Amino acid sequence: MSIRIGIYGYGNLGKGIECAVRQNEDMELVAVFTRRDPAAVKPLTGSAAVCSVADVEQWKDKIDVMIMCGGSATDLPEQSPKLAAMFNIVDSFDTHAKIPEHFANVDAAARDAKTVGIISVGWDPGMFSLNRMYANAIMPNGKDYTFWGKGISQGHSDAVRRIEGVKDAKQYTIPIEAALESVRAGENPELSTREKHLRECFVVLEEGADEAEVENAIVTMPNYFEDYDTTVHFISEEELKREHSGIPHGGFVIRSGKTGWRLENNHVIEYSIKLDSNPEFTACVIVAYARAAHRLAKEGAYGCKTVFDIAPAYLSAMDGAELRAHLL
Repeated sequence: MSIRIGIYGYGNLGKGIECAVRQNEDMELVAVFTRRDPAAVKPLTGSAAVCSVADVEQWKDKIDVMIMCGGSATDLPEQSPKLAAMFNIVDSFDTHAKIPEHFANVDAAARDAKTVGIISVGWDPGMFSLNRMYANAIMPNGKDYTFWGKGISQGHSDAVRRIEGVKDAKQYTIPIEAALESVRAGENPELSTREKHLRECFVVLEEGADEAEVENAIVTMPNYFEDYDTTVHFISEEELKREHSGIPHGGFVIRSGKTGWRLENNHVIEYSIKLDSNPEFTACVIVAYARAAHRLAKEGAYGCKTVFDIAPAYLSAMDGAELRAHLL
């Protein structure tokens, strides 16, 4: 019997989830829940129902795993605990500093309801988190480095778009090659924020907006650009759509460490990704963890989990014998 999937929110991530479900033969998309008018939402899966979020409780026994596709700033802190009281859920909450608080809230709701809630699933947090953990466990004497990019930061792009005079914008995060190569060489450099990444903005101005004022507002913005070397390009709306319409991203997790009685031997562990579509890749990771949530629930497990708590075999559609024969 297929794992019945629900999608809560049908933006870029929700559409990516729909595509990922289609690629997994043991799953089916049964319903999409939206805050918009359901009649205006047309998923590609013709058999999937489109429902208002107000009607979600009516689906309590018809969905095995609800995948939460809201934003981390305001949606998921409220939605994930609320939905974990009714369904097994997976979300992609990515505000690192607030993960412990979010975990506690989802855990309380999931324990009361005896559901499974897996939070902060994606590539960072998610796959990058796992690789940091594995590398720390394997090589306790070492140092961690994480580089993001080259890719579009959706949060930073949104911050630029909120500046008065900006009609549209995309912002790329770019690792500084010299820093990356130093880390890969096992030199264990001490790197400031400015020494690890560049930021590059492509901005479409509103008619009459002042370039110098907008550029200054960008490069001096606290928490976003102030601590980085930032380049701003002013371009036409047509060029932005033509050259910067995708959502690529990627990055590297590296641990450089030492082994031996006198720590005489150097080692570097590196995990990297290069993505044409950030939300579609994130969706693929989430869907694998939806399978894990379903399996855990069938075994009687409940409460909140993270990627650290899930055995790798729970992610795969293969059984143990197939995994041992083909991937071990």
